[in-house]
Amino acid sequence: MKKSKFLLILTLLAVFAAGCSTTSKSGAGEEAAGEGQDQKLEITIARAFDVNGLDPGFLTENAQVVDNIFDTLVKRDAEEKLVPGLATSWSQIDDTTWQFKLREGVTFTNGEAFNADAVKYSLDRVLDPANNAPTASYVSTIQEVNVVDEYTVNVVTKKPDPLVPTRFNRYPTEIVPPKYAEEVGQEQFAQKPIGTGPYQFVSWDKGSNVVLEANPNYWGGEPDVKKVTFRSIPEASTRVSALLNGEVDLITAVSPEDREKIESSSTARLSTVERAGNTVYVGFKTDVKPFDDPKVRQALNYAIDVKSIVDKVLQGAAVQTNSLIGPKDFGYAGEPEGYSYDPEKAKQLLAEAGYPNGFSATLDTVSWYIKNTDVAQVIAEQLKAVGVNIKVNNVESSVYRTLVPAGKQSDMYVLGWSSTNTLDADAAIYAILRSGESYSTYANKDVDAKLDEARSVTDEAKRKQLYQEIQDEVLKDAPRIFLYQENQYYGVSDRLKWDGRVDGSIPVSTISAGNE
Repeated sequence: MKKSKFLLILTLLAVFAAGCSTTSKSGAGEEAAGEGQDQKLEITIARAFDVNGLDPGFLTENAQVVDNIFDTLVKRDAEEKLVPGLATSWSQIDDTTWQFKLREGVTFTNGEAFNADAVKYSLDRVLDPANNAPTASYVSTIQEVNVVDEYTVNVVTKKPDPLVPTRFNRYPTEIVPPKYAEEVGQEQFAQKPIGTGPYQFVSWDKGSNVVLEANPNYWGGEPDVKKVTFRSIPEASTRVSALLNGEVDLITAVSPEDREKIESSSTARLSTVERAGNTVYVGFKTDVKPFDDPKVRQALNYAIDVKSIVDKVLQGAAVQTNSLIGPKDFGYAGEPEGYSYDPEKAKQLLAEAGYPNGFSATLDTVSWYIKNTDVAQVIAEQLKAVGVNIKVNNVESSVYRTLVPAGKQSDMYVLGWSSTNTLDADAAIYAILRSGESYSTYANKDVDAKLDEARSVTDEAKRKQLYQEIQDEVLKDAPRIFLYQENQYYGVSDRLKWDGRVDGSIPVSTISAGNE
């Protein structure tokens, strides 16, 4: 064969091979991951709501987005065990002092150095009462953070606190760059954040999406996903359609009626994590009539058929519970006996409290929770049966984020809470039961004392006992209508390898390409 003809055949074969190579498209229409090193995995994650801000020290929502931009000193691995993050080690050097040794050679994505000064600055801004950080309660046991040397910090607590390593695993302790944060100010920092995490901020189209790109200099190694877009799609059915149509790759908050659509799909699967969601309840402002009377609060608990709500409205997407603490959390002591469905008992208690003909109230709710409007309407119907007339007020999510921590919500309100990634009773209940905390509408001196004591007790058996006593007292005092803990449901494209976590986080750096 002549050389020119041979070269022509080789060229044609190369062109044909290139033209026939298989590539798939992500939800944003980008090139998916393949076997070639130069191909990029770009994904889109659809959530029910947009972020309200991107400053980890001042969040009023979950940290699914910011967790990918910032790092904590301590992290959790796939088994939820505490492992080194920006700290390589930690130890308790006396009753009230924990020492963290920091990772050297790490920089923020703007080139600013990570060091002990950055750790101190990040904590001080959250602890400063003048800044009114909404999640300060998670770290309020800390008295001060002291710089020992460039890569060593001492965290000094007001009393002994065995949970310090755990506290440094969640977003109020994510580390921010002092110089940049001071230059731009808190408001601007929340719009254009800088961190040391596996992803760096690109853009935020408010109400629509947040775009992040992989940090090529990440100390933990560059992740497989090179670009991620967090889209806001409020309507549950629209999120499912977007997943099944290939417009997005992962969706959160799959509604009960949409689970089967995903399970029967040939392009996606359902990832289920039982009791990994919020513990949802109806809160009362217990310093306001008629909710200042325990008999009224108890009556409303007897008036609600929670089992019917879980079975019929939520279609089994949650677990009825009177527990304040989830089964994955330290301090969980099983399911306590609570309030049975007993409308006649409810009427009797209302009469004893001086409300034989009931009363009227407004119930605030928000779209953060599974079928929130349907649940609120059923609660209103059941309360009407005992003479309590309820107006359901659906509040826009960004407004609700401001109203609730400011105490400006209605006297009855729906709220969900969990331990997030600390997996401890302290995070599950302190912020919503301790008087004076931003999210608490309850005051009980005995409960306050036990909550405070449980934070400083190092003996685990004693801590468990305290949480049992707290739960028993709160159940009797009924500062809320006890409802259920949600399960977490995610829809995941078959092109991805990832499953939901107990802590509810979505660490994009753990996502890789699946087999299509």
